[in-house]
Amino acid sequence: MNSQLTAFITVICTSGVLNLYLCLFVFFKRYNYTNIANFFVLYSASITIYCFASAFYLMATTLEQIKFWTIIEYIGMPFSPPLGLMFIMQYLGIKITRKMGVFLLTIPFISLIMVATNDLHHFHYRIFEIDPALGAPYIHQEIGIWYMIHGVFTFACMFVAFLLLLSHWKETAKIYRLQIFSLICGQFLPMLTAFIYLLGLTPPGFDPVPMVLWISSLLYLWSISSSRMFTLMPIAKDTIFNSINDGVIVLDESYRLIEFNKACKSMFPKLNESLFGMDFAKIWFKLTSGDSFPLKLGNNAFTCEIELAIDHSRHIYQVRTSSLHHGNIVGSLIIFTDITELKRLQMKLEHLAYHDELTQIYNRRAFFEKCEKVFPPAKEVSLPFTIILIDIDYFKRVNDTYGHNVGDQLLKHVVSACQLQLSEDILFARYGGEEFVLALKGTVSEGETLANQLRRFIETNPLSTADEMISVTISCGVSEATFGTGETLHQLLHKADEALYSAKRAGRNQVHVHNKKVSTIMERPS
Repeated sequence: MNSQLTAFITVICTSGVLNLYLCLFVFFKRYNYTNIANFFVLYSASITIYCFASAFYLMATTLEQIKFWTIIEYIGMPFSPPLGLMFIMQYLGIKITRKMGVFLLTIPFISLIMVATNDLHHFHYRIFEIDPALGAPYIHQEIGIWYMIHGVFTFACMFVAFLLLLSHWKETAKIYRLQIFSLICGQFLPMLTAFIYLLGLTPPGFDPVPMVLWISSLLYLWSISSSRMFTLMPIAKDTIFNSINDGVIVLDESYRLIEFNKACKSMFPKLNESLFGMDFAKIWFKLTSGDSFPLKLGNNAFTCEIELAIDHSRHIYQVRTSSLHHGNIVGSLIIFTDITELKRLQMKLEHLAYHDELTQIYNRRAFFEKCEKVFPPAKEVSLPFTIILIDIDYFKRVNDTYGHNVGDQLLKHVVSACQLQLSEDILFARYGGEEFVLALKGTVSEGETLANQLRRFIETNPLSTADEMISVTISCGVSEATFGTGETLHQLLHKADEALYSAKRAGRNQVHVHNKKVSTIMERPS
């Protein structure tokens, strides 16, 4: 055996030993890794078989021995490119279906059968004999049709894996790029060597690809040990970072943009990779209609409403910020949750809970909640506080005569008339049915004056329907809180209710004050 051949065998065995070590190392630690480790174990095992079989091939002295080790080679060699492709796909987070796996492994299996039975059909090698000039273990061969199919498939697997890695280079965070680089080299070197071999530019008589696999093995070993491949991978970004519904932005220690996910791109359409490295304050100004971002250091959570620059639509976001510390790497993480629809739904539900559906003014619940907030403080400092109860006169008669649709119109008409006369500081609510209630921080005389103002305005502004004008009047009961007696809001309302029924019994269309005679000239009820 000449020294050149010995050198070739040594280099190939080195590749085999390194791949065997990688295979066993990852296999015994596979439970600490993700599923990608299983693909890598199979991938490295196939290369190990390929390398050691190639070494024994070069030590063979007869054609039968060479054919035997060639068959052993094909137990590993044709399977390594598709397994490598599946490993890369899993690494990048690309889903591998059962049908895809079966398809990728079918051609290598056929290639193994073709080589094992080549003497029967010569589809793989048309001629396979010892080189008459160089002697064993060098082989003179002429390829058959299946060899071409096998070669194209093998090259395609490596080339697709190579392209997939290249396509993910730009969108891969810097922390992962050393891993990506080692994987690119791991696919590119054997692919390039195989291409050179097919062109006839390598030493004749044997396959040179196993000789360069030690370089790929060293790169993989470095990635596993130093950059934590299998435990820290871009797949985490693809399956988690880019699949979560929340928008995520990553900033460096100087608050410059270094990463964002797909959800964030959807939230802020003007966000793109050209903004990487730009100060986030300037980016936020571009994304919004000139808003400034209230960036808070550390772990914080707050809500902000912004107007997007692209369509001037307003959105409400729940924002969470936190500091990032990974070794010497320091940065900030900003998470956006779009709660616009949630806030709108919340506001709608709150509106429905506190507003009358027909008239859109406060309902009874809202009236009591708001009065309970202002009544006790007024009571503590003895400020005047007055309640006015309003009842539409002969409302049932309107419903019976014109129907409930006109009755609803009448209720809205009375509300609109009252709103024209009321200031914003007066609490106005529908108390129930055709009754309404007012609360004001004023004396009973002020309440009486206001009630009469409303009564006269409504009386002189009838409801106009498609068929006729319908006159309407109201009766009012007014009461003022008596402080120092422990009077409650409900007792105050009861006094106003007594005054209201006093007005109705007296003929309607008038205002009565509790414990006081009729305050207006008696008018004939409508």
